[in-house]
Amino acid sequence: MLLKFTKMHGAGNDFVVIDLITQRFRPCTEDIKRLADRHFGIGCDQVLLVETPDSPEVDFRYRIFNADGSEVENCGNGARCFARFVRDKHLTGKRVIRVQTAGGVLELRLRDKQRVEVDMGAPVFEPARIPLLADHEAPSYTLQVADQQLDIGALSMGNPHAVLRVEDVDSAPVATLGPAIEHHPSFPKRTNAGFMQVLSAGEIRLRVHERGAGETLACGTGACAAAVYGMMRGWLQDTVTVHLPGGKLEIRWPGPGNPVTMTGPTAVVFEGSIRI
Repeated sequence: MLLKFTKMHGAGNDFVVIDLITQRFRPCTEDIKRLADRHFGIGCDQVLLVETPDSPEVDFRYRIFNADGSEVENCGNGARCFARFVRDKHLTGKRVIRVQTAGGVLELRLRDKQRVEVDMGAPVFEPARIPLLADHEAPSYTLQVADQQLDIGALSMGNPHAVLRVEDVDSAPVATLGPAIEHHPSFPKRTNAGFMQVLSAGEIRLRVHERGAGETLACGTGACAAAVYGMMRGWLQDTVTVHLPGGKLEIRWPGPGNPVTMTGPTAVVFEGSIRI
């Protein structure tokens, strides 16, 4: 079959977006891996599926698959691209769109043609819900990685995140520490690993090794997790600009019990079809 798709990115975090409202496709792991392959497929960090929701309380079902074929709970940059995609394809006329994900319901607000604001929900710190193997909730946790003891923050933004503060993200060992943290036995469902450099109370730099995808140019949930962790530690104010290799995002969080809001860009790269 010929499958229509749109290639998009949000601050360099790139996606293959597929409308499964008007066409039929039941992806298997190998299909996803082929679509994501940068040499033999289209190439992307994640494949995003637009589906009919299970509940009348939401507008769409939003499914996310990493490049390795694994399905994950949430993707903030993908959510922004999702909102623009369903508007551009006339699947909805709304400017505020509610979507069902494996990690909960997200509210997406289109601010203009390129920028979308996402209500990411409240961060989760309870270890069992991250999930993280720890006896009790703490501001930070010690993680033994090879011969190093790392002081990390851990929380869920609909998906698990570990955040490590570093002096300089350019020299941070993302390529080696990222996979080690992702697969650490303390995280039974693996984790995303963020490397954060604090520039000021209102600005950070961030690199993220994403679970199942490797280092990406941007990670929306990772930006939220890093900002929230920095706010919880008293390093950051309640509105933060996050500079990622692919662009910048604005994160706002009033504090515990409140949702995190992320605002950032979207872009369409190209459209096409591929035989599956």
